Amino acid sequence: MSIRVLIADDQALVRAGFRMILDAEEDLEIIGEATNGLEAVDQSRRLLPDVVLMDIRMPELDGLEATRRITGGGDAAGGGDAAGAGGVRVLMLTTFDLNEYVYEALRAGASGFLLKDVPPEQLAAGIRVVASGDALLAPSITRRLIAEFAHNAPTPAEPPRGLDELTARELEVFKLVARGLSNSEIAAELVVSETTVKTHVARVLMKLGLRDRVQAVVLAYESGVAVPGRAA
Repeated sequence: MSIRVLIADDQALVRAGFRMILDAEEDLEIIGEATNGLEAVDQSRRLLPDVVLMDIRMPELDGLEATRRITGGGDAAGGGDAAGAGGVRVLMLTTFDLNEYVYEALRAGASGFLLKDVPPEQLAAGIRVVASGDALLAPSITRRLIAEFAHNAPTPAEPPRGLDELTARELEVFKLVARGLSNSEIAAELVVSETTVKTHVARVLMKLGLRDRVQAVVLAYESGVAVPGRAA
């Protein structure tokens, strides 16, 4: 079954380039193109793609606001799945440096973030990762972002809903995810198997009502469960 993709970018050459790359992949199907954020929102609601490739800077409506409308806001602390109607997920694409927009993109509900000069095979792989329900944000990028966005995020008076349902080990895993550790790194730290870690991460996401580990990172720092510079 093909992964249905909508391309949203105001530059015709960029859209044509993405189409050429993705048309070569048997499991990826381009179902539409949008030239601005408003068109992206409209086509997402009508066509229900699995993944929207979303440029950040577009006329009429920028990619961040379009993503909020498609995903329903992407409030990490609000619980539930932030994917849009029909499970639409957004993969942000930009020519700009990651640090400038990543936090806002994640808060808007994006499931991943790539630069436009990413190799073709990584673009296709990124779409598959996001379509599968996972997040596309490398641990190295997560670690680089933590200090930046955490200091700008207010700490709510109340702990996040579902936090008291976590077991001691699940809370430990939650904090390690927040530090940007991959499943293999967490497994090494806790001296358990990677499969066990995957199970713990899945339970953490379910209990906290989160879509993916990216939302987990955001929530951990916004809620004060994790603090920049402090080991879990």
